[in-house]
Amino acid sequence: MTRTLRTLTVPLDGESTPGGLPSYLVRDDVLCWTRREAGLVGFGEVARFTATGPERFLEADIWWRHLVIEADITDHVECPGTGPVAFGSFAFSKVSAHESRLIVPEIVVGVRDGRTWLTQITADDGELTEAGALAALEGWLESTAASSGAAAGAASGGASGGASGGGVPAEAGAAVELSHPATLETGSLSEEDWMAAVAAGVAEIRTGRLEKLVLARDVVATVPEGVNAAEVLRQLAVRYRECWTYGVDGLVGATPEMLIQVEGRTAQARVLAGTLDRLDAVGEAGLPLDYAERVLAGSEKQRHEHEIAIQSLTTQLAPFSEAMNAHSEPFILELPNVWHLASDVKAELTEVEGHVPTCLALINALHPTAAVCGTPTQVAGALIRKLEHLDRGPYAGPVGWLDAAGNGEWGIALRGAVIESPNTVRLYAGCGIVEGSHPEAELAETWAKFRPMLESLGIIS
Repeated sequence: MTRTLRTLTVPLDGESTPGGLPSYLVRDDVLCWTRREAGLVGFGEVARFTATGPERFLEADIWWRHLVIEADITDHVECPGTGPVAFGSFAFSKVSAHESRLIVPEIVVGVRDGRTWLTQITADDGELTEAGALAALEGWLESTAASSGAAAGAASGGASGGASGGGVPAEAGAAVELSHPATLETGSLSEEDWMAAVAAGVAEIRTGRLEKLVLARDVVATVPEGVNAAEVLRQLAVRYRECWTYGVDGLVGATPEMLIQVEGRTAQARVLAGTLDRLDAVGEAGLPLDYAERVLAGSEKQRHEHEIAIQSLTTQLAPFSEAMNAHSEPFILELPNVWHLASDVKAELTEVEGHVPTCLALINALHPTAAVCGTPTQVAGALIRKLEHLDRGPYAGPVGWLDAAGNGEWGIALRGAVIESPNTVRLYAGCGIVEGSHPEAELAETWAKFRPMLESLGIIS
């Protein structure tokens, strides 16, 4: 039985770290959620919850609510992310053996709207003081010789990619040029087999059984010099400022897609569907963004895929909302590696059975969306298991944080990887498949989506 939590939150001098939260990404075992130099960073572990199966979100929700309702909370800042918080990562599939988890850190540094704070969380007796919290933070920052393998493997339980080939696949050599003494190996399926799976998915869509299917693939990178998780997170945070950089137990990445963000009674989401590799614009006349607008927004296939994703989210969110609005037209989200068709959705939450739904209750209703699974969900999910030959583990599952007041931010774990050992990382990428999809184009899209992690690992420049 977890003992009663006690927490102290105090303001922190943000001027001492002008680089914002990325300045605190100094340990391989750091817990991280950051965007535009703001967010949360956690050190240590006071409590942990794990679960598998279809009830994993609701079980985690019950555990967290029981934990915080009994907590002794002193909060001198009082904004979303202060007080007790937990970082979390959940398996994509309800049948996955991978353990979903919530982790309550010992120390949290937060940055939001120009304010910086420090929270100390403990289950021990004894007085919590500002001086003690500062000393604890300093202790974590000074002991940066964190075990490189501390994060490795923790997130990988149950996430198995199957057999790997040796060395860099010939196909991969054509897609990426290695600038590092690393090797890339195919994961669960060779590129030919994965393209065959895409073709099989298109054939199923043409029967009318489903409208959209999202198929993922994996590659394994071996880095002889060792995987520096902290450096990977710093690189992602700097290169992909418009994305949410996450690090939870060896799961690292920078997602452009917000599954649900809850602040008080307001919920927001960012839906992406429709992708264009920025390299495709090289040599094209005119401005690159004009090219993206023409190719993405002007594509019936891309807009159809996007509309399916929007309808999936809004339909599932509607029972929890008293008002909702979404962009009437998607916008072009510009990232360093790709462009996406994107739409933001905002909802005012209504009371359900006497209380406003928590973010984990919302996730339970929303996940998996059409953006990462397909539609209809059950048909797409079964087809994914049949065609991918891959346990996605935490890939494409919810990742983020929540606090005691019910606030939280949960992205979809995309553009990411699982550190499986001190020297190996399994990277994941997926594509939305509709009737007009072509296997070769979808394969090229996966390489565009692998690029953020390959760059941050130093494997490609």
